[in-house]
Amino acid sequence: MKVLVAMSGGVDSSVAAARLLAAGHEVVGVTMRLWGGESDTGCCSVTDVDDARRVAQQLGIPHHVWNFGDEFEARVVEPYVEAHRRGLTPNPCIECNRHLKFDRLARRAAAVGFDAVATGHHARVVERPDGTRRLARGVDRAKDQSYVLYVLGQRELARTLLPVGETTKDEVRAEAAALGLRTAGKSDSQDVCFITSSAGRRGFLERRIPLRPGRVVDEAGREVGAVDAVELVTVGQRRGLGLPGGGEPRYAVEVDVPRATVRVGPARELMTGAVVLEQVVWADGPVTGPVEAQCSAHGTPRPARVEPPGPDGRVTVRFDAPARRVAAGQSVVLYEGDEVVGGGIATAAPPGGSGP
Repeated sequence: MKVLVAMSGGVDSSVAAARLLAAGHEVVGVTMRLWGGESDTGCCSVTDVDDARRVAQQLGIPHHVWNFGDEFEARVVEPYVEAHRRGLTPNPCIECNRHLKFDRLARRAAAVGFDAVATGHHARVVERPDGTRRLARGVDRAKDQSYVLYVLGQRELARTLLPVGETTKDEVRAEAAALGLRTAGKSDSQDVCFITSSAGRRGFLERRIPLRPGRVVDEAGREVGAVDAVELVTVGQRRGLGLPGGGEPRYAVEVDVPRATVRVGPARELMTGAVVLEQVVWADGPVTGPVEAQCSAHGTPRPARVEPPGPDGRVTVRFDAPARRVAAGQSVVLYEGDEVVGGGIATAAPPGGSGP
């Protein structure tokens, strides 16, 4: 089989390429050039491209760099900026997977004759008795990346290989070291590639949109603090709100960007019985009933029930017990056991019907 391996310059994709080569496949490495601006974190730096190229040389496979910068700007960066302008909390890595790695890259790979695309994500593709496929958690639960891949449907899963999903991260590193790969000891990339550690999120955004100071008010509407940029405040945030010390801890419970106002309240005001999802993606058709809902990349799954989709396609997920509210713009991924059944983006809309 002819396989294109998306080589990010990290140890996982390096070992993924080595395993596919050892299995007898025709392997070609490709590194996507996504971000042309400043980058000192994430997976888009010049060093990462060089590491991927050198690993490909060590393995004796061809390596190419494909430039998808325009698509990345339009599909990931601009929506990220717009989300902050609206007071949402986006996850750009999920959108990169949705639009670039498993769409644009996969379509180009198919167009030039590749049978499959492989990545170094810690997740698995499992085939069910009826022939459908689902994404499943990686064996190494501490490194599981199925949350950020929930956007993959049947078409994508049929042409995706995840060679390290059955392996722990320690085993991956040991294998890379045994092969003498230069990435064996390289640390993981955990940050957004277009946000530099020096300028941070604020520095990036203020070059693209005006950031406005905002008032912080309590439950009674009294002004109790201030923020430098209301667009950077996330529901659930405690620090950076200019609140006086002492007393019960208070958190941002509502962010009103048009009015440049943040309302704070005690932790109990962050608790909710449900979340409404939009842009819902199903692995192999809508599900209802009991699931486990994971509300952040490394969060603890919450027992919940999925209600039938509404006429607008939105889905209400009701938690079995009150849970901390999900910031609008974040993804909620739904599991049956270790298998992803779907997911969507949390809205600020109140759930319909009566509470749990």
